[in-house]
Amino acid sequence: MKIMIATSEAVPYVKTGGLADVAGALCKHLKRLGEEPCVVLPLYKVIKNNARDIIDTGLSINVPVGDSKITGKIYKNNDGSYLFIDCPMFFNRDELYGTPEGDYADNCSRFVFFSRGIIEMCKKLNFRPDIIHCNDWQTSLIPLYLKTLYKSDKFFENTATLLTIHNLGYQGLFPPEELYTTNLGWDLFT
Repeated sequence: MKIMIATSEAVPYVKTGGLADVAGALCKHLKRLGEEPCVVLPLYKVIKNNARDIIDTGLSINVPVGDSKITGKIYKNNDGSYLFIDCPMFFNRDELYGTPEGDYADNCSRFVFFSRGIIEMCKKLNFRPDIIHCNDWQTSLIPLYLKTLYKSDKFFENTATLLTIHNLGYQGLFPPEELYTTNLGWDLFT
């Protein structure tokens, strides 16, 4: 079974908390069970600066975020068990989610890009996951995108999703005006 683990952090590449431990351990465990897991992460600055096994695939994606199309590049590690989406305007920062003064003001756009970018990356790589395991709010739009904007896309007709919430204290709450960045309709806003 092809399992994509969509997460904002995972060991051995980047960690701020327990999510990273779980995502990294899950990938290893699923491999031992004979499955085909793959973790996908943003290509943060800290990963670029420290990882020595990251390879540019030469592929890029164009992701709608509000009225803009934002380009990302696809990277992978040596054995292909980790994929990365690079977008310097969103991920080339010293911290993952914010500074000691608070969250980054564009976190909504950053993780809208990441969530929809994962879907576009699957298509670009011709990687048809049986399951996309979404982790926390940073990837929680993926199931909704697959049921709305991609519902007629035969590429994902056999793809199931799972959302795991690791810390309910972090919900990714944004003002209603940010809904436009998702390219979803107001009919979904409750």
